Amino acid sequence: MKVRAFGNTGFQCSEVGLGTWQFGGDWGEIGEARAFEILDAAVAGGVNFFDTADVYGLGASERMLGRYFAGQSERPFIATKLGRFPEPGWPENFSLRAMEAHAAASLERLGVEALDLIQLHCIPTEELRRGEVFAHLRALKAKGMIKAFGVSVETVEEGMLCLEQEGVASLQVIFNIFRQKPAEELFARAAAQGVAIIARVPLASGLLSGKFTPDTVFSAQDHRNYNKDGEAFNVGETFAGLPFAKGVELAGMLKGLLAPEPAMSVQALRWILDHEAVSTVIPGASSAGQVAGNIAASALAPLSDEVHARIARFYRDEVAPHIRGPY
Repeated sequence: MKVRAFGNTGFQCSEVGLGTWQFGGDWGEIGEARAFEILDAAVAGGVNFFDTADVYGLGASERMLGRYFAGQSERPFIATKLGRFPEPGWPENFSLRAMEAHAAASLERLGVEALDLIQLHCIPTEELRRGEVFAHLRALKAKGMIKAFGVSVETVEEGMLCLEQEGVASLQVIFNIFRQKPAEELFARAAAQGVAIIARVPLASGLLSGKFTPDTVFSAQDHRNYNKDGEAFNVGETFAGLPFAKGVELAGMLKGLLAPEPAMSVQALRWILDHEAVSTVIPGASSAGQVAGNIAASALAPLSDEVHARIARFYRDEVAPHIRGPY
């Protein structure tokens, strides 16, 4: 596993991390035994960056990570998020009192004395523009509750707003072959300021595995069922904002632009890693085998300039017109 600088924090992170939204139940049910198998595979493969949030299963994902890493001599870097917990809810969630309470709850669930990184979790643009939440984060850092803070954003505009704020260590963005806009301007400015980029939804909720068909059915608890058209939250978080049937069609077209081996998912992750501004990519996994496949992207040679050019044309001509949601 290769490592990269995580912005200006001094931390060297695995360039392939692990997203743990699935431990909260929003990708179907994953029990503790299977979750621990996934974590075993990640640690064995050199992953040292794990991303979670207080709202994933209302703390379930954080508790899972806390139990797994309890008592281990070397703990990994765990990034969590706050701002979307249902109690007290918006707009009270953005007060210093609520943010401190939510951070304290994450500390307890993860079993740590200070959070490595806490991120604002896709909060309203107007709250980012007002800026008080950043002052609250600085206060939490001054109290020793958090070591660093960042923001998970939905749009390039939000990312640019965050880069105006002192102390922002990272930006987490939706970035994949089906959703390329952040690379056009946000990445260069983040790199110039030493702000880490965390690439989420890297496989477009599984579309870029190339394994789905128009008849694929997801469980009722899976956000790929209940949020496929943005019914529950930003549509971009599910299938990168593409209508599912169109996404399946586009994934089939993409196969013809890539080499037959390795798997399309591995090449899709490699495409992300070919962007130097990206510090880490955080695919989820529902099995140890998927973890191994994701990790393989780190060892894969960069894609050729020709392949990158083909993918750029494909995105511009075939994908971009169908993207929905704030971008």
